[in-house]
Amino acid sequence: MPGEICLAHNGVLFLDELPEFSRSVLETLRQPLEDRVITISRAKYTFTLPCSFMLVASMNPCPCGWHHHPTHQCSCTPAQIQRYMSKISGPLMDRIDIQVEVESVPFEDMARAPKGEPSAVIRERVIRARKIQEERYRSLPAGEGGLGRIHCNAQMNTAMLQKYAALDDASLHRIRDAMRRLNLSARAYDRILKVARTIADLEASETIQSHHIAEAIGYRNLDREGWME
Repeated sequence: MPGEICLAHNGVLFLDELPEFSRSVLETLRQPLEDRVITISRAKYTFTLPCSFMLVASMNPCPCGWHHHPTHQCSCTPAQIQRYMSKISGPLMDRIDIQVEVESVPFEDMARAPKGEPSAVIRERVIRARKIQEERYRSLPAGEGGLGRIHCNAQMNTAMLQKYAALDDASLHRIRDAMRRLNLSARAYDRILKVARTIADLEASETIQSHHIAEAIGYRNLDREGWME
C-alpha cells in the first residue's frame, strides 16, 4: 500500500519535531525529495510510485527546546543535543530548499511590530509568480530531463538551471563567495538558484539579480558548519 509520502503526492507532507523520527525513516526521504518518485523493491516485484510533495518540517534546537534561549536555561547536555541533531544528516538537510532559524521574540517587539501585508495580497503575488513559471515551462515536453510535466521552478534539473537561472557577473560573484565562505555543497548551489529564480518571479523580474541571490542564501541557515553549536 502507498505510504505517507505517496499519499502526499501533489500536496504537503508536514513533519513536526523532525529529529524525533528515527534516522532510518528520515533517510528514506532522500530519494523522493530528489527524484519525486519512490521505488519499493520486494522479493518478487518492484513498484515505482509518484511522490512529488512539498516537505515542511519543524524542530526544536535541543530535546528540551531551550538551547540558546535568552531567558530560559537549557537542561540538555552537549551529548544529548548532538545525539538529537545527528538524526538529520547533511544529505537530507541539503535537499531542503529553505531552512530558517526562528529565534525567540520579546513581547515588547511583538507588541510594536507593524501590521504586515494581508494574506490576500500575498496570495495574488504568489499566483502571478506561479503563472509566470507555468508559461516559462509550457513548451517543455513531458518527461524533459527524466521528469514529468514541468510547471514550477522546484522541478528544474541542472540543465534547466543553466538555461532559466543564468547569473550575471554580480550574482555569480555573490554566490561564489557564499559557497566558499559557508562551505556549501553543489546540491545547495542548485537549491539556491531555484529559490533565487522564484524570488525573481515574485518581483516579476525576468533575470536573477544579485539581491535575489543574497536573499536565497539567507534562507539556508541550517546547513552551515557549526549552526548547532
